[in-house]
Amino acid sequence: MSADTDTAPAAVTGPARRGAFPWVLMYHSVAEFTDPAEDPYGITVTPRALEAQLLWLRARKLRGVGVGELLRARSAGHGRGLVGLTFDDGYTDFLTRALPLLRRHGCTATLFVLPGRLGVDNVWDPLGPRKPLLTAEQIREAAAEGAEIGSHGLLHQDLTTAPGDVLQQELRGSRDLLRELTGTLPEGFCYPYGHLDARVTDAARAAGYDYACAIAPGRLTGRHALPRTHVSQADGPVRLRVKQLRHQVRELRRRVRVLP
Repeated sequence: MSADTDTAPAAVTGPARRGAFPWVLMYHSVAEFTDPAEDPYGITVTPRALEAQLLWLRARKLRGVGVGELLRARSAGHGRGLVGLTFDDGYTDFLTRALPLLRRHGCTATLFVLPGRLGVDNVWDPLGPRKPLLTAEQIREAAAEGAEIGSHGLLHQDLTTAPGDVLQQELRGSRDLLRELTGTLPEGFCYPYGHLDARVTDAARAAGYDYACAIAPGRLTGRHALPRTHVSQADGPVRLRVKQLRHQVRELRRRVRVLP
């Protein structure tokens, strides 16, 4: 599944003064289920729900893309109409269920994977259900199909409680492994559980990541603590519109706070 102020001028003050942070949607697993008890953490949407959500975006002339592409487009001044799509954990159903729908609707996404848990399952979710994770070959296949591959760490650990050597392995170690696996250094990182603090965001920046995704980072919001909107099975048109408006209101408030 999944504070202190970030003081780096380029990561916080610069983007905040240039404009609002983008709307980034957070998904995990795409699979069929009928009973809410089959999804105790609320991380699963059905293929039908995902398609309806993508159609909702497209009907509003919005297109989902990976976060790296989104940030580059905004830096170049042509990010209007783009929304970030992210899928955490690297479940195999991204390849079999999500990717075909993304292609069908002209969208791409960032897939945050765990190179220390290739081909196993989501052991960090004690209530289950067990969901298989992508193998190395499947991650390469997703990359070849246009997905941006980012790091979710090695083992899905809470980095705020990790000692320094473990933190470096989770950040730098996972980045190096993904370079060996895909041939490309990942641009993005995603904090496991959404947990972060100033020490962790500083370490992500120092590890070479261009950006990092959180959930609700509050005062730490910046390029290495990008907020995201969780999307669930229950999110139809009305709920998606409300979530979009909430993002816009939060961004307006944040921009007012950082004005000189």
